[in-house]
Amino acid sequence: MTIRELRYLVALANRAHFGRAAEDCHVSQPTLSNQIRKLEEYLGATLIERNAKSFALTATGQEVVEKARRIVTEVDTLLSSTRRPSGPLAGPLNLGVIPSLAPYFLPWLLPLTKGRYASLQLVVHEDLTRHLLERLQNYHIDAALLALPLDGEDFEELPLFDEPFWFACPARHPLAKLTAVTEADLRDERMLLLADGHCLRGQALAACGRVAGEEAGIDDFRAASLETICQLVAAGFGCTLLPALAARPPPGPEPSFVIRPLRSRNASRRIGLVWRRGYPKAQDLVLLGDLVRTNPPNGTHSVLTQESASGARN
Repeated sequence: MTIRELRYLVALANRAHFGRAAEDCHVSQPTLSNQIRKLEEYLGATLIERNAKSFALTATGQEVVEKARRIVTEVDTLLSSTRRPSGPLAGPLNLGVIPSLAPYFLPWLLPLTKGRYASLQLVVHEDLTRHLLERLQNYHIDAALLALPLDGEDFEELPLFDEPFWFACPARHPLAKLTAVTEADLRDERMLLLADGHCLRGQALAACGRVAGEEAGIDDFRAASLETICQLVAAGFGCTLLPALAARPPPGPEPSFVIRPLRSRNASRRIGLVWRRGYPKAQDLVLLGDLVRTNPPNGTHSVLTQESASGARN
């Protein structure tokens, strides 16, 4: 059994297609197929169900693939740590990002990291929190940008910045006349929020002074993006809460919706960098996190500043 055979198996599991997996591995399709057959012969087990029209991993194949992912990841980490003449944060880094952060934060993050770590190759995976945590556990990604805190003890968390929430409403809405909005103002207000599964939904409910399950007055359009919610607000269907990086009112002398500061006990969310305990390149992730912590994006509050203030009080 060789690492090359395991790489071929992982590529095939990722692509679910012999031809595309062979292209990813830069070999011919017959070569890839023959190498996987050799792996099956060595293990004494059928890993793939083959016929003319479909492809599927057997139960044994699924178990072997998960172990093979870990082995390939560890080998790649070993190689990169011993072949790293350009210093830390060089080469590919698979980074997960939640959808309510990715389109607003990444255009700011990518130039920042490129300017400091020119050899870093960020490979971005945008998905919901629960899916990104599964990918971390299964060695599919190296780290993720998530809202903190998390449940469980399987991950390391590095807080980066606090992102305030802003209230958004149609320009002619009564609350648009206020200079700031409070929990009391929102108590009976109908709100447009992202569908279940988005961590931002629970955070927005808390900012409105509501707890999980207390969702009277919530209009759920099953929207998968904040951009869709903003369009609904602009069309007059209701109000919403936006994290600071996404809080951009439409341009023009008469915008279709306005944003106002939120005064609430839970008026912000904390964004952090998360990775598996025991990840061998954790120090690189700390460097990446420190780059963000010392250069927080506009509209957010530095965690370092708060930590310094706390230390001064103590």
